[in-house]
Amino acid sequence: MRVLGINALFHDPSACLVVDGKVVAAAEEERFSRRKHGKRPLPFSAWELPEKAAAWCLAQAGLRPQDIDYVGYSYDPALSEPAEDLGLNDPWDHLRQRYAREAPGFLAEALPGLDPAKVKFVRHHVAHAASAAYAAPDSATGSVLVLDGRGEATSHLAGRRVGNELHTLASQRLPHSLGLFYEDLTAHLGFLRSSDEFKVMALASYGSPRMADELRKRVYSTQDGGFHATGIDWTEFAPIRGENEAWTQEHADIAASAQLVLEDVLLDLARWLHGQTGDSLLTMAGGTALNCVANSRIVREGPFDRVWVQPAAGDAGTALGAAVFLSALNGIDPEPLSGADLGRGWPDAEIEAWLKTAAVPYERPDDVAETVAEALADNQVVAWFQGRSEFGPRALGHRSLMAHPGHSGNLERLNDVKGREQFRPVAPMVLADRAPDIFTGGPFPSPYMLFVHDTKPEWKDRIPAVVHVDGTARIQTVDPATEPRVAAMLRGFERRTGLPVVVNTSLNTAGRPMVDDVRDALECFGSAPVDLLALGPFVVRRGRMFA
Repeated sequence: MRVLGINALFHDPSACLVVDGKVVAAAEEERFSRRKHGKRPLPFSAWELPEKAAAWCLAQAGLRPQDIDYVGYSYDPALSEPAEDLGLNDPWDHLRQRYAREAPGFLAEALPGLDPAKVKFVRHHVAHAASAAYAAPDSATGSVLVLDGRGEATSHLAGRRVGNELHTLASQRLPHSLGLFYEDLTAHLGFLRSSDEFKVMALASYGSPRMADELRKRVYSTQDGGFHATGIDWTEFAPIRGENEAWTQEHADIAASAQLVLEDVLLDLARWLHGQTGDSLLTMAGGTALNCVANSRIVREGPFDRVWVQPAAGDAGTALGAAVFLSALNGIDPEPLSGADLGRGWPDAEIEAWLKTAAVPYERPDDVAETVAEALADNQVVAWFQGRSEFGPRALGHRSLMAHPGHSGNLERLNDVKGREQFRPVAPMVLADRAPDIFTGGPFPSPYMLFVHDTKPEWKDRIPAVVHVDGTARIQTVDPATEPRVAAMLRGFERRTGLPVVVNTSLNTAGRPMVDDVRDALECFGSAPVDLLALGPFVVRRGRMFA
């Protein structure tokens, strides 16, 4: 059975192809269009589809639109209600709903040969839930928790997977929304709503949660699987920060307070869900599941033995969820996700052809991993482009920017390279078998950068570039069986420096999507002060390129 999943209505439009229960390809439209998040989540852009991503997914499998059995669209307009009835200030939402209802026709136009009758609407939060519950390893039975800004009329789903069935146990009606709560604060703090929420999480580490008690009067669990979260006037807590204004301690304190309250409510929801199911496994998705600090508290203080977060937990992942949900609904057992490397990749010969077309000097060393390890040990910044691109917002060793973690100045250096705020941390990648020697307080393995760990005291001064102001690090553990070239690079770096850790951040600059194809990589390398570019087995050196 061939099922194409589509996410399009709000933000991060994406496509995913599932064949006989196995994820064959998945990609966000931004990687093709080069527009960050694909589009803004406005009613006027709701008609825009992930046309390029969908076409690529089909081409990757050698399929035509008419070969598809079903298309899952991750929103069901039949379940929506007028925005004013939901307590939302969204006067043009009716336009969004109209576009959703017309999606089958729009998809048939975008993918000539597709029968619009094959398009099936999948409830937004069910798509989120399926993306986690069916994709997690060893998850035939498990609980699932979804929270985001909004779906059709709700902002949350608590449920359970039993075999191929997915049961909803609780949901929260709008306007109460933990996602919108965090989005509103993001905008108040001068960042871009539905885009920069991770900046609030980073800023929170610089603050004190002194306003949390007052916030708890308005944001709290209702102890029945739901919560109260609406009607907050953020100006009561801190002044609005202009986009180009410096942040103040007040801004950091309200970020810290909101972060703590969010974590408290999520813990309550996880405890309630466990009380209903008694499961040992919790799977999570929805934009709120990208809050790795909150995820780690659920691991440490929650009742579940194991917590697994889907790597494309935001709306992009609903394309995956819609596809696996329809597969399961039709009797096909979904296969667990084997990794996030589900996007585009190129054979070595094609990479070399790109390099020749670009007329840049390049070389093919005997061992690219050793060449990169040597450059990193020499404190060079390296752009690393290997294999298929990642599905989701995290660079996981396929489209990464790397540096030496032992020099504290490399945090500022990388933030300058990327054009980012200096309060934002960068992450460490580490071999899975070495991670427990250096980090604690979080789950192992952690291959998707979705949890934070405490850095052991004896390591903080050895790898200062990857230690956040609160002593934590959002680690990525590397398994040599699945990432042999990354593992070889890490071993080579440790032989030279004694450090089994390398700085890893996404290969892009501020406001632009992650690099996806070879041209993107060359353009990024040419415009940012990066010393070496590793493209498959080839390397390009800045000194030679600009000699």
